[in-house]
Amino acid sequence: MDDWWRGCVIYQIYPRSFQDTDGDGIGDLPGIIARLDHVAKLGADAVWLSPIFRSPMADMGYDVSDYCDIDPLFGGLADFDALLARAHELGLKVIIDMVLSHSSDQHPWFVESRANRDNPRADWYVWADPGPDGMPPNNWVSVFGGPAWEWDSRRRQYYLHNFLTAQPDLNFHNPEVQEAMLEIMRFWLERGVDGFRLDTVNYYFHDRKLRPNPPASRDDPHPSVNPYEMQDHRYQKNRPDNLAFLGRMRALMDRYDERVLIGEVGETPQRAIEIMAEYTRGAGRLHMAYSFDMLGPEFSARHFRSRIAKYFKAAPDGWPCWSFSNHDVERHVTRWAKHAAAEDALARQAVAMLLSFPGSACLYQGEELGLPESELDFDELTDPPGIRFWPEYKGRDGCRTPMPWTKARNAGFTRGTPWLPIKAPQAARNVAGEERDAGSVLAFYRAMLAWRRSQPALGMGSVRFFKTAEPVLAFRRTGPDGMIACVFNLSASGVAVKLRELEPIVGAPVQDARIEGGVLRLGPNGFAFLAPTGGADAGRVVFKG
Repeated sequence: MDDWWRGCVIYQIYPRSFQDTDGDGIGDLPGIIARLDHVAKLGADAVWLSPIFRSPMADMGYDVSDYCDIDPLFGGLADFDALLARAHELGLKVIIDMVLSHSSDQHPWFVESRANRDNPRADWYVWADPGPDGMPPNNWVSVFGGPAWEWDSRRRQYYLHNFLTAQPDLNFHNPEVQEAMLEIMRFWLERGVDGFRLDTVNYYFHDRKLRPNPPASRDDPHPSVNPYEMQDHRYQKNRPDNLAFLGRMRALMDRYDERVLIGEVGETPQRAIEIMAEYTRGAGRLHMAYSFDMLGPEFSARHFRSRIAKYFKAAPDGWPCWSFSNHDVERHVTRWAKHAAAEDALARQAVAMLLSFPGSACLYQGEELGLPESELDFDELTDPPGIRFWPEYKGRDGCRTPMPWTKARNAGFTRGTPWLPIKAPQAARNVAGEERDAGSVLAFYRAMLAWRRSQPALGMGSVRFFKTAEPVLAFRRTGPDGMIACVFNLSASGVAVKLRELEPIVGAPVQDARIEGGVLRLGPNGFAFLAPTGGADAGRVVFKG
């Protein structure tokens, strides 16, 4: 079977914000089709579509009311088929978001389940009796704040919701629920999709005994903005039962050629890499997984080195997928701004580094333009946690604003009123403008992806880190065609690094780097790719000076 996913580059499309064609201000499938050439020209191997299923949109599509139909906001099944055909014509795989841990409270399954306690789907969701005092059965907290239990007057029971109250959790301990989810996956596999991105893949199973969560170990004595962060959610997610179901999903995928499962591991930095490794070890689980370890504020050589090394130590036969931005987090050029002298320099360094890491990579729409986070006012927000925790947490709308295509009205995204505003800093970084600039972030992304594709060591080679002090991250990737040394200055100040038997690779991407007398001098956010002058293992980065 072709392991095309190993070393691939996935481009995440947030459909609401990619391209609108009908003037309602919301992106749609015909709009994606019209803009797929941009993704192909960038050099990606696949697209991941955030949810497009029927939904009341309480959580922008992550609350599904029909898993086998397209929401009319985006089009219909015929539009999806046309998108799939066009993507395949362009050599792009199509991965769709599957939100299996919970559904919408408007899904027919939940409507039936909540009607009474003895209907055919009464046990399809997680229901629990109240305590003697009428309180929920335990202390579990929702990711979006407040108790994870909601009282239902019809059944006179509580139901579990790890997210919004409008997103009840399905009961995966029920074999019928597992079969229903596998059948949904079959529906889309038969339609021709190339894989699934599995939302909150570590949330499928809960502790049957509903044991209370212990408090989290925290260094900060002050309460968090979100009480969810105050617990160790050992009984609410990450249950060992998950592994058997992942095996069933993988067995289904293996009946089809060239398909892939990518899991989103929602977990704290203390455990995320461990779970990523556990879920991808061997041949009978996920093909790949990613976590939020590189989607946070940490930007240091120690951090990136430790995440990669820890993963491969725990899962030497596993495969990770790394990313720096997505629809759930602040865009990385804003998040890491204090480590950069200029946004564009950071944007170029970030993609050069990401595409040098062992594993696959995911790019989020707009990062190829160097888009910063949008600054929104409270009355412009749509994101539930942003509204709830404002102003300490401003939510996820800032990274979800529409894609800027041209300098025309609404940046060429819509002829109507966009569902989120397009601010001037984002509109200025439009695709058409950057295409005319040979020094733009977009031009660099295209060059970096093309060069990576020409270097087998970067796609599939092994990794070994050099011993360098902060802020220098240095490692070598070794493949059948030789070795590449990758050296990055993760700071806004210049650094010098001594080299032995290494020289610049002609034609390789580079930023603010020069070699003088065996010393590599890197300017702010500078980086270089080097090759050994002697044998395949001759090159060494000795120390930072």
